[in-house]
Amino acid sequence: MSVPLSLDGKVVLVTGGSRGIGAATVRMFVQAGARVVFNYQKSRAEADNLVRECGSGKCAAVACNLDGTESAQELVAAAVRRFGRLDILVVNHGVWPAEDVPVEQMTSEQWRTTVSINLDSVFALVKYSVTEMKKHANAKSPAHVVLVSSTAGQSGEALHADYAATKGAIISMVKGVSTELAPHHIYVNSVAPGWVDTDMSRPALDNPATAKQVLAKIPLGRVGTPDEIAGPILFLCTPLAGFVTGEIFNVNGGAVLAG
Repeated sequence: MSVPLSLDGKVVLVTGGSRGIGAATVRMFVQAGARVVFNYQKSRAEADNLVRECGSGKCAAVACNLDGTESAQELVAAAVRRFGRLDILVVNHGVWPAEDVPVEQMTSEQWRTTVSINLDSVFALVKYSVTEMKKHANAKSPAHVVLVSSTAGQSGEALHADYAATKGAIISMVKGVSTELAPHHIYVNSVAPGWVDTDMSRPALDNPATAKQVLAKIPLGRVGTPDEIAGPILFLCTPLAGFVTGEIFNVNGGAVLAG
């Protein structure tokens, strides 16, 4: 007996969808029957290619810089204009400054930029998405929010205090907002990746010394792929996860950093 992971009729907004985990998530949700809107900032060629691959009737790209709280409302509105409603929000975008910076040397500008992109915009996306979701969500057809955090948000990350702080805040947001929204039939969860082979992590993984340290802490002996993160994101938005909310789903090859 097959167990389909179908999202027929659902409308999804994926942030940071043109590359890496975001692009894998867009493809997987379209394959599951959803209609998907995703944003990109600079990677227009990749975004256009992804829309062609998935089909313009099922997928649309919006240029949007998610830095701070100002642009989120228009991005949510664009998704609703394109496909008529919003059922699922996947917040995947973010920055991880690759250079190691001791906390006493970290500039205020770096701290503010990371917080603005990784946290402030997430708050605004959740705020405006939930407003739309409450119009349609019900017990038989709930809405879903999945925020991509990180194992760094649970264990910390030396020399990357800004990144770890924002991802830890997202985890706390999930735990609080999930209880708030449960009576409204909106499920809120997080997928927390470990090391994944993406453009953001590639500078570290291309450094032989850093790569050796990374792999030594992963029992499976390798970093993850974008599809291996997109799969759990999809699962959390299906009826198979119908009794799961407020959860942090660690996907890290066995590197259980949170204890």
